[in-house]
Amino acid sequence: MKIAALQHDIVWEDTAATCTQLVPMIAEAAGAGAGMVLLTEMFGSGFSLAADRIAEPPGGPTEQFMVVQAAAHGVWLGGSIPTRETRLDKRDALPVNRFLLVGPDGTQHHYDKIHPFTFADEHKAYRAGEIPVTVSIGGLRLSLFVCYDLRFANAFWDLAHDTDAYLVVANWPESRRHHWQTLLRARAIENQAYVVGVNRVGEGNGLTYSGDTMIVDPLGEVLAEGVEHLESVVMADLNPDRVAEVRAAFQFLPDRRD
Repeated sequence: MKIAALQHDIVWEDTAATCTQLVPMIAEAAGAGAGMVLLTEMFGSGFSLAADRIAEPPGGPTEQFMVVQAAAHGVWLGGSIPTRETRLDKRDALPVNRFLLVGPDGTQHHYDKIHPFTFADEHKAYRAGEIPVTVSIGGLRLSLFVCYDLRFANAFWDLAHDTDAYLVVANWPESRRHHWQTLLRARAIENQAYVVGVNRVGEGNGLTYSGDTMIVDPLGEVLAEGVEHLESVVMADLNPDRVAEVRAAFQFLPDRRD
């Protein structure tokens, strides 16, 4: 499958404006043959802790934007949305930072960010998810992660045997860009799997984002990367046979000791 990671800017806390800007980028990626298009963490609003203003119920306007765009272009579309549950047992709980994947036929999968970024008080605005998620799409086994999750190697390792590619959507600031770049390649190398890391550019709430979106192969080689500080459509073909080939040639995973 060809996957496109959209390194895009965000209009701070203005999801409608951001979505309007994303339409041509999604069309460009689909037109270039992408079967899946990935947006960033909180791709509409930016990484805002104002959950009372920006969190949406399931089926809200940002999700509907994804549904419409996925259907219009015949692609899977992914990105994270601040989501407030409407279930009675969750109604009074904090919202979640939800990575949503929407298929061209309306099929949906989601993962709620397990590691809130406590350094920035994300845990006070969004509750932690509980369940890791791996889905199979287009012959690829895809494990879903959001931003700060990238720092927790065990979370990736626990899913390695059933994963061909890790998808990581983020709002990772330029001040720690070296960490982002290093950890994306490390997760690919240690798990012998593809890693797709998509990060925003621009300014948001006093922070600068340089992008550094990249797609890394199972040996840690960068297949494609975004242009620093500029909006970019980053694309590469991901093949599960390549993962199997690398793991057969270098049988490192079976040597793990718990």
